[in-house]
Amino acid sequence: MKGLLRIEGHDIVVTNPDKPLWPEVGITKAMYLQKLTALSPFLLRYTSNRLLTTIRYPHGAAGESFYQKNAPQPRPSFVQTAVHEKINYVLLNGLPELLWLGNLAALEFHPSLHAAGSTLPCEWMIDLDPTLPEEPRIMEAASLVGELLRSLGIQSVPKTSGATGVQIIVPIEAGLTFEELRSAGQFLAQYVSQKHPELFTVERLKKHRGNKIYFDYLQHYSGRTLAAPYTPRARPGATVSTPLTWEEVNRNVSPSSYHLLNIEERLQEKGDLLSLLPPQPLAPLLGHLRKKQT
Repeated sequence: MKGLLRIEGHDIVVTNPDKPLWPEVGITKAMYLQKLTALSPFLLRYTSNRLLTTIRYPHGAAGESFYQKNAPQPRPSFVQTAVHEKINYVLLNGLPELLWLGNLAALEFHPSLHAAGSTLPCEWMIDLDPTLPEEPRIMEAASLVGELLRSLGIQSVPKTSGATGVQIIVPIEAGLTFEELRSAGQFLAQYVSQKHPELFTVERLKKHRGNKIYFDYLQHYSGRTLAAPYTPRARPGATVSTPLTWEEVNRNVSPSSYHLLNIEERLQEKGDLLSLLPPQPLAPLLGHLRKKQT
């Protein structure tokens, strides 16, 4: 069984529209494409002109999956790509591309932290990664990092990863480097892990972390990816990576609270929390770190 979508002048064939993708919540491929359409004004802000990695689940979220970096073949003429380190990545710039990938059962969208053709980061992403499968302290950890940033004059937006973790996003002025962001991240990571050694760790090897939350400051490199704001995740309940308010973090909201069945209502109510925050002043912190290194 096939269907046909006409989007912005492009025809997109939809195969098996009734295929269950998240059967436990009743989401079929046709419903998924509807949800992607609703998410697109928000999601595409953070994927446009970036190197895209998708995770595809041909048999639904509970089935086997594979990461796809090289652009799938065959692909429509409207899909733009960019080569980086010999990989030809999709540039997820518009709704036709998004629905084409959705029809291929791409359930997660992980863009690079930099634009195609650039070596500079688009934002500062602080990644808090729990070691435990269920981590009741993740919002407490996020709150502590947010408070530390505020003490340094830096505002930020927390977001659920859509899985178990939290990322804290700081908009930045153009021109900062990945090396500078790693330096700032290392400073924060060491500070909170020394002040709260029962909660945070900078240990990279999971088997050596115990039950602590990993403060990953090493994520900032060219070509690396993180789950995009507003990407669905192939998790039970069809969770969505969702920006939060700090009030929600302090109320210990669950990372599973936001999903494909309620995200539209949330976005209508709150809009894009990330877009409301201007670039933050990192120069004082970076200047302090440079002085310490000399």
